[in-house]
Amino acid sequence: MYQTESTAWICSVPVATVWTSPDSVREVDAHGTGQTVKMNKWIETMNEQENHELTHSGLIQTQLLYGEPVLVENVENGWAKIIALWQPSSKDERGYPGWVPLHQLKEVETLDELGYARVIVRKAQLWSEDFKPQLVVPFNTLLPVKEKSDFICVQTPDGEAFIRAEEVQLVSSVEEIPAGSGNAVAKLAEEFLDLQYFWGGMSSYGYDCSGLSYNMLKANGAIIPRDAHDQAAAGMSVDTQDQAAWHEGDLLFFAYEEGKGRIHHVGIYYGNGLMIHSPTPGKAIEIIELAGTVHEKELCAVRRFIQEES
Repeated sequence: MYQTESTAWICSVPVATVWTSPDSVREVDAHGTGQTVKMNKWIETMNEQENHELTHSGLIQTQLLYGEPVLVENVENGWAKIIALWQPSSKDERGYPGWVPLHQLKEVETLDELGYARVIVRKAQLWSEDFKPQLVVPFNTLLPVKEKSDFICVQTPDGEAFIRAEEVQLVSSVEEIPAGSGNAVAKLAEEFLDLQYFWGGMSSYGYDCSGLSYNMLKANGAIIPRDAHDQAAAGMSVDTQDQAAWHEGDLLFFAYEEGKGRIHHVGIYYGNGLMIHSPTPGKAIEIIELAGTVHEKELCAVRRFIQEES
């Protein structure tokens, strides 16, 4: 509605939170909704009750990373109603819907002839041509490539910037990230151990459970739905009763009422009866043994998105 064929709206801050509605934002959320987003400050500022409210009140839908494209459907009072095009969802066949402050988006000329640079480290520094530090961007950020060298020149919402070649993977498109193994998915998740849970989180400042599974699989060439209940309906079904048939990197899903109710959680199978997951507000990404836990009783589905185990 708002862009032309030669332009696209993209996220213009390192991490933009997609809200259920403009009315969802609280006073404590100012660091997450400003023109300069301060994720660490925002997370630190919230007390335990305010953190839990994000989860239980459904204030947040998802998040966008720097340069991620959106479809802008409508603009009202400084807010954009958007569709996150890279995040499949049953809520809208085009992608994940929600609201973002308009000042966290920018309309740019489309550029993808040389593919994208995907950030493969937890955080990466962007530099100006005269080697002055610019923004720090999170893992899995994808930016169009303009020139390849020891420093990759990328197109950003703020113009050209440079990023160290060893901190990125060059890919032709978001749909053509090289396929990894299930083992690679599990081991990649391990790099985020102790990262705090964040409801709706899609960045290396904090993942929620399905944000972790989405991003670990995306980094290994599998674009899956954004939410746990949609993820559980995709991929290849694996027998929940036969743990020997599970592969590292398979996704494990859990539902209320001992597996018969609504799906509320997802983790990544780590092998040997272990799971790596982002548990709940106030906790951090961890590896746990399934046996003897509530998760063992609530397991309702195992899904495989990557065929190769190692």
